[in-house]
Amino acid sequence: MSDSLALKAALTQHRLREKRRWIFLALVVVLIGISFLFDVATGPSLLPLKEVIQTLWSPEAADPMNKAIVLDMRLPIALMALVVGAALGLGGVQMQTLLDNPLASPFTLGLAAAAGLGAGLALVSGGFGLSPLIAIPVGAFVCCMLAAFLLFGLALLKHVSSQTIILAGIALLFLFQSLLSLLQFLSSPEVNQQIVFWLFGSLMRTNWDSLLITSIVTIVCAIFSYTDAWKLTCLRLGEARAKSLGVNVTRLRLKTLILVALMTATAISFVGIIGFIGLVAPHIARMLIGEDQRFLIPLSALCGSCMLSISSVISKSIIPGALFPIGIVTAIIGVPFFIWLILGKGRKRV
Repeated sequence: MSDSLALKAALTQHRLREKRRWIFLALVVVLIGISFLFDVATGPSLLPLKEVIQTLWSPEAADPMNKAIVLDMRLPIALMALVVGAALGLGGVQMQTLLDNPLASPFTLGLAAAAGLGAGLALVSGGFGLSPLIAIPVGAFVCCMLAAFLLFGLALLKHVSSQTIILAGIALLFLFQSLLSLLQFLSSPEVNQQIVFWLFGSLMRTNWDSLLITSIVTIVCAIFSYTDAWKLTCLRLGEARAKSLGVNVTRLRLKTLILVALMTATAISFVGIIGFIGLVAPHIARMLIGEDQRFLIPLSALCGSCMLSISSVISKSIIPGALFPIGIVTAIIGVPFFIWLILGKGRKRV
């Protein structure tokens, strides 16, 4: 009888936890919707929310000027903030789970720095004979994937621990940053200014084509990531425990690194370096719902979307009428959290 009561109590607790997790997911979705509307409404010409909603709901009946501003200029930027935020948040939670380190993210493992070097090379070389709109994303993507392949090679080696991959990623981060600094030192002031602006990160270069490409890559990678939710949850118990449960850790590590690299390289190649989203968003999601990857993976993506969308609104509100780089805003938000991780929880797990 006591065992039956204990089982019922455990089931009740489990249902309450599940219900609470769904509530948090719903609340973040609502917050994303509100932030998205404000993102579309803010800009050099501030639009009332009522007109924004009317234009989005019934574009054929909207004012031609509002229609051009909302649908042609601001809508792809606002959507890109959601997609890129989701990609970075998802990449961050995958890295942290895979490497069992709260400070792991595509940014801290050198992938973003590699993309910056690729963009810098494209700018210095004049685009390799291509249009800058094509050459810069291609250069950033190629160098980012090059850094990822170096990490892939380590992941395939036997007896290579997660800590070794983290140290290798940090080494790549400093290497690519040093090469980029050398590139800036040797380039002309005009090119150097372009490199610096790209490194700040900006959503203003977004068009419907770049949005479509980033969305497709992010959605496909997210689907493949979610299929490994159970394996990643097992991995949180430790590599030895995961192996005893039948998880091929080497294969899981390689697959996850490939998915994270594809998402990160695609997102960064179009919008520039936007740091700390991949570090902060997973921790917010983890504090809300815990380590269950079935909920942690989607909530990390949603938190990343929410953070970048709010950052986009802030970046357009700091100096009305000016293009304030969104990468600066995310860094201001992320740095205090990063320090808190180092001084607090990070000390226990790094």
